[in-house]
Amino acid sequence: MQASPRSAVSVRRSPPADAQARSRLRLIATATAMALSIAFAASALAQPAAKPAGQNAPQGASKDDYVPDVGQDGKDVIWVPTPQSLVDKMLDMAKVTPQDRLMDLGSGDGRTVITAAQRGLTAQGIEYNPDLVELSRRNAQRAGVADRATFVAADLFQTDLSKADVITMFLLSTINEKLRPTLLQLKPGTRVVSNTFRMGDWEPDASETVTKECSTYCTALLWIVPAKVEGKWEVDGQTLRLTQRYQMLSGKLGSNDISDARMDGNAISFTVKGVRYSGQVNGKTMSGTADGKGAWTARRA
Repeated sequence: MQASPRSAVSVRRSPPADAQARSRLRLIATATAMALSIAFAASALAQPAAKPAGQNAPQGASKDDYVPDVGQDGKDVIWVPTPQSLVDKMLDMAKVTPQDRLMDLGSGDGRTVITAAQRGLTAQGIEYNPDLVELSRRNAQRAGVADRATFVAADLFQTDLSKADVITMFLLSTINEKLRPTLLQLKPGTRVVSNTFRMGDWEPDASETVTKECSTYCTALLWIVPAKVEGKWEVDGQTLRLTQRYQMLSGKLGSNDISDARMDGNAISFTVKGVRYSGQVNGKTMSGTADGKGAWTARRA
């Protein structure tokens, strides 16, 4: 496991709703720094040029010597690293493949992006702090993945996320909620994975907690951007009326209520009078199969 690249947790300055979480982040910063210093010391044995964590470059030193301090402030951030075991879990939950393009929001010194690139993905980190961006680039170069792991000094709220297949982040809930409208406009099936912090009333599709080499902020939350299907559809001579709240659906097929209805990206499923319908949404049409009834198709009314 590499000791140097690490993801960041971004925190909007003084949001009342997140004051407790911000305090917790500060409390764990010292303990995390102590643990990381051990990892960096071990790494230094193999890489003599590496500098232990928590030591800022002395005055007049090259930026090549820059190492961030755990808990340091930035424009919008308190910087706390994501444990490597959780980075791996987040990527596993997103079921990443080399065909995916990943974007990490608040990428710190690059652990998530570099790990994704090591799995064959094209990955990009968005980080406001230019020193962290330069550090990330050096880490990617040392890891041999600079051709696939790139970093941009930018404001994550001003960044075009539309080309991403997977988005990872370690941001507070207030920031997640501010990003939520943008995320919901991404193409259906885009996977969004957060370390610990939720997305308001948009419930995650999956949640997993790791215990190996992780003691604080160890839960990965996955959302899959759903296709928009609310409205009326004509299904084999009947009207399907759908109401949608994020990935959850309710409504009627003809005069019968639907149940256990949800979206999974472009995949739709629901039950009517004990018959399970499943299918795929393709713009203004749907098609799939119904248990015991064969194929079905639908078109927006």
